[in-house]
Amino acid sequence: MALKPLHDRVLVERVESEEKTAGGLIIPESAKEKPAEGMIVAAGEGARKDSGELIPMAVKEGDKILFGKWSGTEVTVDGKELLIMKESDILGILS
Repeated sequence: MALKPLHDRVLVERVESEEKTAGGLIIPESAKEKPAEGMIVAAGEGARKDSGELIPMAVKEGDKILFGKWSGTEVTVDGKELLIMKESDILGILS
């Protein structure tokens, strides 16, 4: 099943965080937080102004992004846990 987000929403797959800290300490599973980085799997067309004019998305499929800790709604598509969120929940694009 393919899922195409509508309007200014994006479908994001979380990118797993590092197993070790910068100092070399191993982080146990129970202490890990859900990562706030992800890869855009699919994106909608963009929002529309009241006049009907399309406002294009600033992000595209394949972009690596940073988002807020409580952003998005968790969904399961084809057995994968993904997030669907509005473009405004995205804090930035990682390069």
